[in-house]
Amino acid sequence: MRRRELSLTDRLAALREAVEVAEGRLEVPEVAQARSLLAKAGAREALGDATVVALAGATGSGKSTLFNALSGSEVSTPGVRRPTTGVAHASVWGEHGADRLLDWLQVPRRHRVQPADPALDGLVLLDLPDHDSIRLENRLEVDRLVELVDVLVWVLDPQKYADAAVHSRYLAPLAGHAGVLVVVLNQVDRLDDAAARACLADLRGLLDREGLAATPIVPTAARTGAGLPELRTELARRVAARRAATDRLAADARAAAAALAEHCAPDVGSDRSRDRGEREGLADALADAAGVPAVVSAVERSARRRGAQHTGWPLLRWTSKLRADPLSRLHLGDEAARTSLPQAGAVQTAGMDAALRRARDAAGLGLPQAWRDELRRTAELSEERLADQLDRAVAGTDLGPDRTPLWQRAVGGLQWVLALVALAGALWLLGLVGLGLLQLDDVVPLPRVEGIPLPTLLLVGGLLAGLLLALVSRPLVHAGARRRARTARRRLTERVAEVADAEVAEPLAEARADHDRFCAAVGRAGS
Repeated sequence: MRRRELSLTDRLAALREAVEVAEGRLEVPEVAQARSLLAKAGAREALGDATVVALAGATGSGKSTLFNALSGSEVSTPGVRRPTTGVAHASVWGEHGADRLLDWLQVPRRHRVQPADPALDGLVLLDLPDHDSIRLENRLEVDRLVELVDVLVWVLDPQKYADAAVHSRYLAPLAGHAGVLVVVLNQVDRLDDAAARACLADLRGLLDREGLAATPIVPTAARTGAGLPELRTELARRVAARRAATDRLAADARAAAAALAEHCAPDVGSDRSRDRGEREGLADALADAAGVPAVVSAVERSARRRGAQHTGWPLLRWTSKLRADPLSRLHLGDEAARTSLPQAGAVQTAGMDAALRRARDAAGLGLPQAWRDELRRTAELSEERLADQLDRAVAGTDLGPDRTPLWQRAVGGLQWVLALVALAGALWLLGLVGLGLLQLDDVVPLPRVEGIPLPTLLLVGGLLAGLLLALVSRPLVHAGARRRARTARRRLTERVAEVADAEVAEPLAEARADHDRFCAAVGRAGS
């Protein structure tokens, strides 16, 4: 089943969407050309349905003679008498707002054909300057009007019909415009029948090889009038259809879409496992560059310090306060303030750069160079904000509950009890020493346990039990510190991953999605 061809309105809408997506993304001339086409389409559609046909050709092809023959009078001066200005001439059949149209085309020389042939009512026929003129302004005028007219009639002559310059510069690039192009082989009266047939066959083969198989060839002799009725019939058919302008714009839109399609990648499937691996690798590299290992180490050392304060000997706890808390020195907890983390070293910076490059290359896999350049610009903009965003993320990360475990509180309480026991034994012994000095040591009985004086047992037992309890608690404190460090690492890595997604992965994915939207719109415009 043949797919219904897209209307011109829908085609231009798709092309406009492609241009809007590419705006600010693709720095390529094809986008500017498509934008110019959209401006031309808007202006042309507002100027009515008159059919603008241009006669183009080289010097000596008989183009002006043919123009005069179709116009019914000598409007354009042919041959050596032709003016040297780069201004086109116009002949108008009927009333179809031709003046506004010719104002838009910037064609000042106008001739109204009277009486007008009803079959050609609505025709605006232009005689363009010679495309091979020695004057640059003439050639530029031809190029300008060739882009604006609805139907292009290219006039060739038997001597130069195969001119490589004509075919390579004008005819071959119009392969997508075969439906709005007519080729006239003029001056066939200079050839005999066999030569004329051979010339037409050779020209037909040239056009077919250039993709212009749908372009008709009309042999004419402007001086004798041979072939003019056929040419008039061809022009009348284009005028009667009232579709020449639409067909030309549709052909232009397809050509613009084909040019833009050069910046579209073939459908390359996304490897989700690879993408996930790239994101994880990027998050790890950014975490190293952001100082996450330093924060995790500080969290573990801080947890050990606090655990030692709670489970160590009470009388020696004050010594740990002589050193600042490793975590507090980093000034974390305020996302609006800068941390005191050291800047990333050369190894961390190199790792981050490599991870960013891999992420960019993965996002640009299979894309044309213009989109890879856009991804590079996107990544560079992200890198400018990355350091500050990472520092804010680390500073504002909740590192986990900052509370003392119950078991540490219990051990701390027990340590105080043992310290009081040891203190009681020490005071008792001091008291006994004082009584001995007063010769009263026999007055107060000294309790013993298994032959050991009770005060000595209290002192030594309290001290040894406190030491043993501290030694037993240390591995547990370290294990708890490692758990808190793991929690901190997980939370910090998650926050860094969020920054990596927001500042790197999402902009790159958005650029890739814009490529896909761009190519989908280009596909619709060129279908």
